[in-house]
Amino acid sequence: MLRLLAAAAVSALMGGSALAAPAAPKSVELYAIECGRLTMPNADGFADDGSYKDKPAKMVVPCYLIRHPKGDLIWDTGLPQADKPAPNATVPTLLDQLKQVGLTPADIEYLSISHSHFDHIGNAGKFASATWIVDPDEKAYAFSEAARKNAAQFATYSALETSKTKLIEQPTFDVFGDKTVVIYQAPGHTPGHTVLLVRLKQAGPVILTGDLWHIAESRPNRRVPRFNFNREQTLKSMDLVEALAKETKARVVLEHVPEDFDALPKFPAALK
Repeated sequence: MLRLLAAAAVSALMGGSALAAPAAPKSVELYAIECGRLTMPNADGFADDGSYKDKPAKMVVPCYLIRHPKGDLIWDTGLPQADKPAPNATVPTLLDQLKQVGLTPADIEYLSISHSHFDHIGNAGKFASATWIVDPDEKAYAFSEAARKNAAQFATYSALETSKTKLIEQPTFDVFGDKTVVIYQAPGHTPGHTVLLVRLKQAGPVILTGDLWHIAESRPNRRVPRFNFNREQTLKSMDLVEALAKETKARVVLEHVPEDFDALPKFPAALK
């Protein structure tokens, strides 16, 4: 309500030219936003058993907007982007895509990332006014001495260091308090990696799995990337998510798998 009143006041001062933020939805909505694509000639690093040696892989880099009657959550922020797209860009920036549904970073109440690798935290600093929901181990990892040394990458999210923060100190974190949007600790890929369960009224439960699996074949074969933080934790997190998917009968979305992303409604349409 305050957001709408503020927008209306600005509109009045500008002679009605400003647009108010969209009204809160009546039920939860999930928007899949393309925030980049990656092509690798050799995907060997994505399985420590050699399964992908000398094999190419194509990956999508997604961002997600979850709209809830009580507020909006951005989950994962993609590859670093300028505020404005390059002249030859084929995909609008995350901020430009949010504008298509009438939102700006200032309208976002909550930010959370599956983990702090560059292709998931790349635009997080733009949402520093939101409340950052983060696993304490992941926060420490993101602001470690080693992370700070990568100055260009660190600059894309350093503003979060002074953001209002809620720590995920239990196995689950219920974002809106009604069990419709729940973050689960799933460490292994990084120290504080997490996954997101979204319960939708029409489509049913959806699990966004972060980087638990990068390639479709990795899921049934339980393949662990060579660069994961902890192999044993990764396998336990895989078991946790498989059990959660079975219990909730959820649709499991492997975030980097193009087929999983492309099967979701094309932005600005939403899964409801």
